[in-house]
Amino acid sequence: MPTHTVQPSPTLRSRAEHSGDACRRWLAELPDLVAEFETRWSITVGEPLPDANEGYVARAVREDGTPAVLKLNLPLDHRRNQIDVLERARGHGYARVHAADRERQAILLEALGPSLASLKPAPARLFGVLGAVLAQAWSIPVDEATLWFGERKAGDLAAMIEHHWGAYGKPCSAKVVDLALRYADRRSAAHDPDRCVNAHGDPHAGNALQVQEPRPGAEAGFVFIDPDGGAIEPAYDLGVILRDWDDEIAASRDPLAFTRRLCTLLADATGVDWQAIWEWGFIERVATGLWVLEFGQEWGRDKLAVAERLIGGR
Repeated sequence: MPTHTVQPSPTLRSRAEHSGDACRRWLAELPDLVAEFETRWSITVGEPLPDANEGYVARAVREDGTPAVLKLNLPLDHRRNQIDVLERARGHGYARVHAADRERQAILLEALGPSLASLKPAPARLFGVLGAVLAQAWSIPVDEATLWFGERKAGDLAAMIEHHWGAYGKPCSAKVVDLALRYADRRSAAHDPDRCVNAHGDPHAGNALQVQEPRPGAEAGFVFIDPDGGAIEPAYDLGVILRDWDDEIAASRDPLAFTRRLCTLLADATGVDWQAIWEWGFIERVATGLWVLEFGQEWGRDKLAVAERLIGGR
């Protein structure tokens, strides 16, 4: 048995229980899986990190006393190239990999410090750091095998929006859905393989962690964890960042003006087209808000409410 009690977070448990038989088996077998990798990689696994929602993540200590982090991903298809991205990066813009098992989706990573989000920097500082780390992550040569990601992403999100909107009782207005679908058509038409980068896929400030000491590949002082991976235009990653400011947008006196300012800061920090960032941000806001309702996550309605306010301010 593992050294510590294996306790999945409530979000991880819910995600596993709603993601099919393979994920439910994974959840039932999780203590044995942790114990297996303690033995295989000569590590002592400690307390889990509380916010993991697509895998079991826990602090660990290697045989030589070096701190590390063990991550056991849920057996989800969209997570299967995470190890490849991290290994190809070799620490440039991403956490370093000490060991990995692709078949079992298990990774032993360097230990990192607090997330950029937890440090609560001002937006200009936050976007500057994320832009610098993304520039390193985007410098990894494009994997030709993932070009399908950019070719299909906008269409896949559009199809999911249409399905979930009807399946979950039309929890936002048709105007919101129509605009998201129109933006998705535009981003699909704009796809250009020659302009694609190896996107992180979910580069919010909670996925950017501080390195414990200066090192090559982490000149900004932070690196990313949890890449989804895939070749797509850079604006996609920046739209995902824009997607996640629900509380601040909702609290602002002018949600549209506030969100446009955030979008401008992202564009200024990276040199990426403002309109493309805006469109991906809106698509992702609506798609995420609808998608998480499938797992009983009612905060998805908050995302949709923000989208309504952005429409109202147009």
